[in-house]
Amino acid sequence: MAVVRVPDHGAHEGKPVMAANADLDLSRRELIKLGAAATVGASIGIGESLDAQSSASAGASAAGRAFFTPGELALVDELSELIIPTDDHSPGARAANVAAFIDARLAEAWEEQERTDWREGLRTIEQLSHEATGKPFMQSSADERLAILTRMAQNEGKPQKPEEIFFARLKSRVVQTYYTSEIGIKQEMEYKGNSYLTEFVGFDVS
Repeated sequence: MAVVRVPDHGAHEGKPVMAANADLDLSRRELIKLGAAATVGASIGIGESLDAQSSASAGASAAGRAFFTPGELALVDELSELIIPTDDHSPGARAANVAAFIDARLAEAWEEQERTDWREGLRTIEQLSHEATGKPFMQSSADERLAILTRMAQNEGKPQKPEEIFFARLKSRVVQTYYTSEIGIKQEMEYKGNSYLTEFVGFDVS
């Protein structure tokens, strides 16, 4: 049994939903406990990550989008918000412009295969949605979207199917992007900035 968080809309109203047989926990609190934030912090400085995030997001916003089509960008935005939704502690992935940042990064990616993998992954999600609901993902209900996402996360520890592999890639990128955003760092993790000594009291050598 795993807790899957959804945004504050529909019948759930932001309450946890129990997903049977899913090796998945999308709780922001649990992500921190599992060391997602620590991993990000170890790979890049906080100040540097904020600068990079702001620069990339600004570039994507100025052009509207950098790589994704409008439909793809909307889909990534919705998937990101499902993974890290707004709650009573801090805003979620949508407010942090996670989709725009991912869009900008993919536009700058050296490997064309990375962009191809993302496009194929998003098409896979649409195929799953049509199979399950007969509708595009964005036209599906909150419950239907959650069911599709849960299906993709069935074997998160050892993904095998294309949709499982893409979910692992998607979740990793969303988490990393969120926790290097200003909202993720300053509001979610409550980082206050560097603390400076106002007085040096010396060493205790006794």
